[in-house]
Amino acid sequence: MKKRGSLIIIVAVSKKTTSLAKKITKESSIQTYYTMLLLADKGLAGNCFKGYAYFRWIDDQIDIDIHSPKTRVGFINRQKKIINDSYEGKVIKGLSPEEKIITELISSDTVKNSKLKSFIINFFKIIEFDAYRRGKDITGKKLDWYSVTLGQAVTDCLQHFIGNKAQYPESKDRCKAAIAAHITHMLRDLREDIVNGYVNIPIEYLKKYRLNLDDIYADAFINFVKERVKVARKYFKLGKKYIDTLPVLRCKIAGYWYHARFERILKIIERDNYILREDYSRGRSLDNYANLAWLTVEVSWRHFAKK
Repeated sequence: MKKRGSLIIIVAVSKKTTSLAKKITKESSIQTYYTMLLLADKGLAGNCFKGYAYFRWIDDQIDIDIHSPKTRVGFINRQKKIINDSYEGKVIKGLSPEEKIITELISSDTVKNSKLKSFIINFFKIIEFDAYRRGKDITGKKLDWYSVTLGQAVTDCLQHFIGNKAQYPESKDRCKAAIAAHITHMLRDLREDIVNGYVNIPIEYLKKYRLNLDDIYADAFINFVKERVKVARKYFKLGKKYIDTLPVLRCKIAGYWYHARFERILKIIERDNYILREDYSRGRSLDNYANLAWLTVEVSWRHFAKK
C-alpha cells in the first residue's frame, strides 16, 4: 500500500514537472513547442520538453537574470553538481521546480553512453562556457569549439527524442547543419550580444584589423559577416545532404524546420549587404508557418520517392 502511494506521488510530481517544462518551452518558442509536440516519439515527448525547458531556464539565468559574476559562477557550479550527482544516483534535496526537471530527465537515462547524456553534457558545456566568458575576449579556436559542441548537442537531441530506436548513419557531416545554425544564431544576435558582454568575433581578428565593435559599417566588420555567412551556407548544404539520408521522416522534418528559421536569417543578412540589424524578429508571421508546411510536403515527397 505504501508503495502504491509512493508511486502516485512520483507520477503526480512528474506530471507537474512536465507541465512546467511545456509552459517554459511554449513561452520561449512556439515553433520548438510544436516541433516537440508533433514530431517527438510518443513516449519521449515529455522528456523532450524537459530537456529544452531546463536549458532554456539556466541560459536565461546566465544571460538575463543573474548580473553578478560571482553569483553567476556559483549558480552554474550548482547546476553542474546537480547533473553529476543525478548521474551518480544521489538523492538531492532543496531543488527548485526547474532543477527537478533535469533530475527527472536524467533518471530516465538508462542506456550507457546514450545520445541523451551527450545532449545534456554538451549543452551544459555551452552554457558553462557562457557563464565564464562574459566580458572576455575569445579566440577563434574557442568559438569553433563552441559551435561544434552545440552542433553535437542539438543533433544528439533530435536523434534521441525522434526515432529513438532507429539506426542513424554516422558521417563527418552529421552535425554540420546544426553548426551552421549556430553560426547564423551568433550573427543574428551579434549586436545584442556585444552590448551584453559576449563578443563572438575572434580576438585575433579584432586585433589584426583594429576593429571597433560599434562600427558595423567598417569593411573589416562586413567582411567578417560575409565570411561567416559563406561558412554557414557551406555547412547547411553538407548537413542537409546528411539529413536526407536519415531513415526517420519525422527527424528529417524536424531538422529542416530547425534550420529553416536560420536560413531565413542568412537571406536577410545577404539582402542587407552583410550589415547586421539589431533585431531580426520582424517577418515572423503566418508566412513562415506556411513555408514550414510547404517544406514538410517537399521533404516528405523526397523521402517516399527515395523509398
